[in-house]
Amino acid sequence: MKFPERTLLVEHFHEPVLEFASGQTTAHPKDGLFLYGPHDKAKKIQEVRIGVVGTPDGVKHFRAWSARMGAMIAVPPPGKGQKADRLHLANFPGIEPTFGVTFDPERASVLTLSLADIDRKSRLLNPQRGRQRSRIALRQSRQKHLKNDERAVDLWVIVIPEIVYERCRPESRRTGLPMQVGSFVKKRRTKEDLPLLAPVLDQSAESIFENAPDFHRHIKAQFLDIGPTQLVRETTIAPEAFLNKAGYPSRKTQDEATIAWNLATGLYYKTQPRPPWKLAQVRPGVCYIGMVYKALPSDPEGHSCCAAQMFLNEGDGVVFRGANGPWKTGDNDFHLKPAAAKELLKMVLETYQEDHGRPPDELFLHGQTYFNDEEWRAFVDVAPKGTNVVGVRIRTTSGETKLFRDGDYPVLRGTALLIDDRSAYLWTTGYVPQLDTYIGPETPNPLLIKTLRSKSAMPDIRTVLGDIMGLTKINYNSCNFNDGLPVTVRFARMVGDVLTMGAAKGAERQPFNSISDYVPRRRSHRPAWHPYSDIAAQPQGP
Repeated sequence: MKFPERTLLVEHFHEPVLEFASGQTTAHPKDGLFLYGPHDKAKKIQEVRIGVVGTPDGVKHFRAWSARMGAMIAVPPPGKGQKADRLHLANFPGIEPTFGVTFDPERASVLTLSLADIDRKSRLLNPQRGRQRSRIALRQSRQKHLKNDERAVDLWVIVIPEIVYERCRPESRRTGLPMQVGSFVKKRRTKEDLPLLAPVLDQSAESIFENAPDFHRHIKAQFLDIGPTQLVRETTIAPEAFLNKAGYPSRKTQDEATIAWNLATGLYYKTQPRPPWKLAQVRPGVCYIGMVYKALPSDPEGHSCCAAQMFLNEGDGVVFRGANGPWKTGDNDFHLKPAAAKELLKMVLETYQEDHGRPPDELFLHGQTYFNDEEWRAFVDVAPKGTNVVGVRIRTTSGETKLFRDGDYPVLRGTALLIDDRSAYLWTTGYVPQLDTYIGPETPNPLLIKTLRSKSAMPDIRTVLGDIMGLTKINYNSCNFNDGLPVTVRFARMVGDVLTMGAAKGAERQPFNSISDYVPRRRSHRPAWHPYSDIAAQPQGP
């Protein structure tokens, strides 16, 4: 396709359609679930086994909220200046009639945390020490369950006390809070006491991960071995229990119906063999890979972890952890060495072969950086003869390019400004006619899409843009009409954060639910390649 010189083409891509039960289709997840149910809905109501981790009050809040999810939750009446027909909101019909699943919160496995103990540990003057002590409390609860409770659990709901959210986030200021000095053993320092000595005190090089500050990712990593998790703040499910001086909830949350839609969607996705919906119109034999690099925390060598997320048309996701090494080559550039690139893509292709009995026809590599020559040759060399590998760079923009509809209004979602036959701007957010609104705080910014390389024929830029539009519809952590980013990019940073946590070491292939706030999948788990096997013969770092 050739573009005339100095000509920019504007096109619109129609909203991707989703498939639900009995092959019925619609564009909005809430409409499809309400009218038809999940696309692979079981004939009988499925009972989900829930485990709850929280303080006594947190467990009580969860049980009260669970009881409300069993019945219809209406959206609140419109406020002053709001439309009566707010189409982006919808009543929640109840978890059983909507999803065909149910659970009894009174029969849940409960791991109780001591609020006083968490309060004391999170007051330590050293913030990382405080986060670590708070994480230990959850870790001990997990170990207690593994030792004493034989009941199987499909999903762990971790109700986060507000003091954990306030004190254990990265860069938490903890102003106005009386601090306590932690105890340090003089005779024998540990790697937790002296982070810089971790590589010396513990020859397991990945021990440096334990000093990463992100409490949320640590908890995700620590529960990898016993099942998927859903983290929820107490103020999300019980805002009326946390009031300010004026008597209003101290934190503004979404309306109860929206919260119920999102939590129920995540619960279904994480406990059932298929996701609640899938893309209805997709090209067969296509596989999408999101590449992510994450710097290893506290690593004196400055090495990074590389991971790949594989997504299919059904929304299935598997995360593959590649080798750690000196992949950073510039301020924002990361590139794998040939051996590491081959091994990572080999894991992806083997998993696809297991599920489909044949290799993919097309394999799209989505990244936020470019691919250098030796890295790309490695990807091409490992791909089967009939598989076309395509490298695509997807980047967010910050306002350098704007389009308006009728002079002042946001453009339609799905609008594309084609720059040439290999690059375009794509507005994945914007005005949605079906919702009669644009949900966003400011004029929407586009994604900059560019096809970089191809093993054989370069696909039409319109095909690439249509695929990316579809990938914005399979965020099963919520029940929104769409996301602004394709799933291959949306969760790249989160996946990297979890994989660089110490408890996640050795998890070279994980279903996406174990990594994010997402889901259990049906993947087989034969032994996966380990980053310290043949490639580790090279000095690649931890």
